[in-house]
Amino acid sequence: MEAITFEMGLVLVLVLVAVVLFATEKLPVDLVALLILCTLLVSGIISPEESVTGFSNTATVTVGAMFVLSEGLFRTGAVNILGSWISAVNRKNPSLGLITLMLTVGLISAVINNTAAVAIFLPVVFAVAKDTGVSVSKLLMPLSFASIFGGACTLIGTSTNILVNSIVVDHGLPAFTMFTFTPFGLVVFAAGILYMLTLGARLTPNHKVGDDLTDEFELTNYLIEFTILPGNKSVGKSLVEAPLIRDHDVAVLEIHRDGRLLHEFPGPSTILETGDRLRVRCRLENIKRLKEQASIVFSGDPHLSLSSLDTNHMAMMEAVLGPDSEFEGKTLQELQFRTRYGAIVVAIRHGGKVRKDRMAAEPLHAGDVLLLTGTRNRLSDFSKNPSFVLVNKVNHTPFRKEKILPALLIVVAVVLGAALNLMSILGMAILGSVAMVLTKCISMEEAYKAVEWRVIFLLAGVLTLGIAMENTGSAHLLSQLLVDGLGSFGPRAVLSALFFLSFSLTNVMSNNATAALLAPIAIGAAQAMGISYMPFVMAITYAASLSFMTPVGYQTNTMIYSVGHYRFSDFMRVGTPLTPLFWIMATILIPVFWPF
Repeated sequence: MEAITFEMGLVLVLVLVAVVLFATEKLPVDLVALLILCTLLVSGIISPEESVTGFSNTATVTVGAMFVLSEGLFRTGAVNILGSWISAVNRKNPSLGLITLMLTVGLISAVINNTAAVAIFLPVVFAVAKDTGVSVSKLLMPLSFASIFGGACTLIGTSTNILVNSIVVDHGLPAFTMFTFTPFGLVVFAAGILYMLTLGARLTPNHKVGDDLTDEFELTNYLIEFTILPGNKSVGKSLVEAPLIRDHDVAVLEIHRDGRLLHEFPGPSTILETGDRLRVRCRLENIKRLKEQASIVFSGDPHLSLSSLDTNHMAMMEAVLGPDSEFEGKTLQELQFRTRYGAIVVAIRHGGKVRKDRMAAEPLHAGDVLLLTGTRNRLSDFSKNPSFVLVNKVNHTPFRKEKILPALLIVVAVVLGAALNLMSILGMAILGSVAMVLTKCISMEEAYKAVEWRVIFLLAGVLTLGIAMENTGSAHLLSQLLVDGLGSFGPRAVLSALFFLSFSLTNVMSNNATAALLAPIAIGAAQAMGISYMPFVMAITYAASLSFMTPVGYQTNTMIYSVGHYRFSDFMRVGTPLTPLFWIMATILIPVFWPF
């Protein structure tokens, strides 16, 4: 074995640190990637020019353009037509409806971003669950898994495929075509759906959801109504200054004055008056303190329901904090949430736990479900915010239905152009993004917001780490160790080990980071053994995207985790059988489709 130099050792340490930080999420993944980039730059392992090549890499730019294309389909409502059709099928035949849902989402995920596909169908699934009486937990996991199955079928199905294609090209090897991944991808798609309809259906949990959001978020005894009497110290003061509100940690949901609801949502500057009837959310212990005050009188109903709010003026909404949201890791207090959005966060569900107290200082996490209340007009703004995925949409911005045909034609043109080699996928994606704006399917502002910049910075950082692994010989060293350890058992054993390693890592860290770290090692191992690189690279790429055992291994699993009332163990139970299934299939079939 060749001697390990200082630069090689530093890079290997950085790889280990990256894996630990990506897995533990002590720091945001994009920040970790940038810190590694800076370390490599300061140490002199990479040059200033090399430090920015990740941002201009074809994978980074292509992924950014695909975000814009997906947003175009979303804004026009092109996919929502299919959602309405699936709802109708489910009402007539739930079993056929589930098959239809998985096939449709899988096919859509093959051409647009998986996260966007799940976001579009999330409200559809909740509507179907309500209409049919089926638990939403029985539908959301098949929805997420089907998007993963479908994403494995084409070059643009997932950012991981695009990333690995870029790494292959950077090594001077031929680029993948649009349908390079299709042969084994279709096998994964068919086997995965068959599993979810049989054994997976039995293992998927049937978590009951409350009929009312008050029950679902365990808010009984937290919602009360009282009237302010003459002499109260809060009369004439704004909500932010009123002792009644400030000293008892009260969140005002509605104010009724002179027998009518105030037209404006009660904001910090709203002035209280004698006789105002307030509906509020308050901690249980503070409710007891409020009842001791002589200057207010409680209503006859001590346990209000959120459904008792004025439905003509006010509304409730569940909003899921999307993966790679700019709000992740920040608190409601830091975001000045109520002032900024004119909405109150009544409760937050994280995993299987509901937070109702002291929420202002708690950091938000991807997948958190925020129960919001506010005026219908203000809540409709959330449909425009890419940081949130709405479970039930309130007065959402009307889709540009007249632009459905142009949006569909643009996406079809991108796929066909790349498939027929008229232009590279990068060129077609850029042209398609520009066409979306020129045809007014989306605006420039919406195009900017559509790009998930955390993904872009993550890709740029891990690609730079890959360059450092190549420059220092670290990738070659790890490849040689892999070949020395398993090469005597034949290339199929090495392929099997690479698939399992990638499969394991992607369940605890970013799929893109997994692929970026292992792809150079796979290429090096193939070169060391004197065989084709394709089987090894395919094993890494497929395995990096097939994450089912945890809610954090893939973005779509994170999205459904809290809103589906799932537990961590639910993903382990349903996803674990898929691990040996796909592992065995990959070991046997990948060399058939791409011989050594």
